[in-house]
Amino acid sequence: MALNSGIKIKYLGHSTFLFTTPGGKHLLIDPWVENNPACPQKDKQLPGLDTMLITHGHGDHMQDAVSLAKKHKPQVACIYEIALWLGGKGVENVTGMNKGGGVRLNDIKATMVNAHHSSAIIDDGGKIVYAGEPAGFVVEFENGFTIYHAGDTCVFGDMKIIGDLYKPDLAMLPIGDLYTMGPKEAALACQLLGTKKVIPMHYATFPVLTGTPAELQQLTAAAGTEVIVMNPGDEIDS
Repeated sequence: MALNSGIKIKYLGHSTFLFTTPGGKHLLIDPWVENNPACPQKDKQLPGLDTMLITHGHGDHMQDAVSLAKKHKPQVACIYEIALWLGGKGVENVTGMNKGGGVRLNDIKATMVNAHHSSAIIDDGGKIVYAGEPAGFVVEFENGFTIYHAGDTCVFGDMKIIGDLYKPDLAMLPIGDLYTMGPKEAALACQLLGTKKVIPMHYATFPVLTGTPAELQQLTAAAGTEVIVMNPGDEIDS
């Protein structure tokens, strides 16, 4: 399936995506790779990593942040509290930011937007560390193609503001239910965002994540939304 965007998008399972930009750089959103049970073994070794974005502190989104950052030395952006924690672990090139702010990293512009969830890091010895608030990211690539990665969230009315301000060409939305919105809420999120192309994420990794892409397809068919179903390891090459 081609988006005609000039961007390669590889789904590594759960909420983790690897993008190859038109200039050949690699962007990873939510670094859960090495310990991600949904990530195919052949994809656990990344071809490179120039930029890394972290939506929040839960292990199923950033468990491998430190190891990948030390190995590849990417530019990293995340909320301020996670940036402090990463710095304490010896990670370099970290930009701490907050919601509403934007930063240019390599050949992308990343804007941090709201999400409704929780966020904490389970540190060494099982200690729970405050990790600021959860977030989503709007990413604009050098050719203008724009994606919205919602992170973990419920649907919320200000998704309309995200749509109005940034007009994302493609959205990645969680649909698993229980910990995030399910297909019914994700269908409304598509409507609020005004985005006609969506990749469902954060489902099927564990049995409790019961929402399915088929449900989202059924709920958005009348609106003409294209639900792009990616299995872990799949790549969209436009």
